[in-house]
Amino acid sequence: MDDFSPSDLKTILHSKRANLYYLEYCRVMQKDGRVLYLTEASKENLYFNIPIANTTVLLLGNGTSITQAAMRMLAQAGVLVGFCGGGGTPLYMACEVEWLTPQSEYRPTEYLQGWMQFWFDDEKRLAAAKHFQQARIEYLQNVWQKDRDLKIEGFAFDDNAIQKALTTFYTRTEAATKSSELLLTEAQLTKVLYKHAANNTQLTDFTRQHQSQDKANDFLNHGNYLAYGLAASCLWVLGIPHGFAVMHGKTRRGALVFDVADLIKDAIVLPWAFVCAKEQATEQEFRQQILQAFTDHKALDFMFDTVKAVALQNMDKQEIEAQQL
Repeated sequence: MDDFSPSDLKTILHSKRANLYYLEYCRVMQKDGRVLYLTEASKENLYFNIPIANTTVLLLGNGTSITQAAMRMLAQAGVLVGFCGGGGTPLYMACEVEWLTPQSEYRPTEYLQGWMQFWFDDEKRLAAAKHFQQARIEYLQNVWQKDRDLKIEGFAFDDNAIQKALTTFYTRTEAATKSSELLLTEAQLTKVLYKHAANNTQLTDFTRQHQSQDKANDFLNHGNYLAYGLAASCLWVLGIPHGFAVMHGKTRRGALVFDVADLIKDAIVLPWAFVCAKEQATEQEFRQQILQAFTDHKALDFMFDTVKAVALQNMDKQEIEAQQL
């Protein structure tokens, strides 16, 4: 690794990286200039390569360990590492590993400073929250109209019940005077989407319960945590702290992660949780489906574009160019 510098491993933008890994019952290590994970088979040990330059997040689940040398290489490549329970949930600890290097804070400044320009103003912060709400619906429309597999499963954006709910959603969002009203409006729309998904997949007795053990609720929880991982990565790369939320409350820890994750949850996680529950998919099969959908519909790209647009909306062109010099 002496021939490489940290910058050599960051040539792929985080928004363009293809991989998010969840590992369990293995050991992550550095070997011959690469990061590998080792699994113990009955007669031999098996090594598998992790392409760190094309990886955004590494989640370490049950029965995992990691060496200091591997952490150093992951830091150089800008990979976000987290420790979690089985199936990728819940997240016990996330370590933004580049904070361990002298180069850790050489991240963009314009996005944080742009965010701060509006965040302390209640009206501007509410306007940013409304922008997020509009963006999530546009993304849902784009995904549901484009995804052939979801169409086959009956997920139709132009469904009468959904369009009626959206009309109410737009009216109440426009009229909202505080973030709590936006959250209530969002919850009412999501309830309609749950009903649409349950009807399509014959899960007519579905009730959203975060502690429930049925497959649909388990998959919703699991998929939401994967979306939180993407959102945390997006905010970390842009240098915006998680505490400066626009919807989920000023005092809720990590609230901005929830705001950003909500941009994609209804469009991707919600329908696939129900479809995979209907098909009695395993947890691994569901995870693979969700990660593939994130890639197919450029979920991380969309998060970056939306957060950047909100952060820079009040900054003029000369300010932005000065920050980038």
